[in-house]
Amino acid sequence: MSTSNNYTLEQNESYARIDWKSTELVQSNYEELELAIRFLFKKEYSNIILNMAQVQEFDGYGVSAIRKGTKICTNELGLFAVVTKNEDIQDRLDQAKIENLTLLNTVQEAIDAIHLNDLENDFEDGGEEDEEYGSEFTDTGEDY
Repeated sequence: MSTSNNYTLEQNESYARIDWKSTELVQSNYEELELAIRFLFKKEYSNIILNMAQVQEFDGYGVSAIRKGTKICTNELGLFAVVTKNEDIQDRLDQAKIENLTLLNTVQEAIDAIHLNDLENDFEDGGEEDEEYGSEFTDTGEDY
């Protein structure tokens, strides 16, 4: 587990979690979040949980960092899950209309969403194989 002044980082097999310790995610510190996301991406994490339980002040720079994290994870078929119960932050993120944003109330919900996303990706991968190899057994509806 690594630490900075504004966050702690927890990494496990299927996801990484950033616990943002500062009460602010704003212009003065958003770059730290971006660096943490890039660090995790280089370590091949496509599932990241950003726990913003402590955050009270949040601006457009914080929104931008979350948008980048969401895009990076989504491009790798992963999930960038933002955890906050703060309604002002939830509203701000809703208004930002970040494509594929996963916004949840608890870290456990985020973990569950990541596992579900992984299962869906595994299922979709398997579905493509069935289509490739199963075509000769396709039922045409004709009686023999």
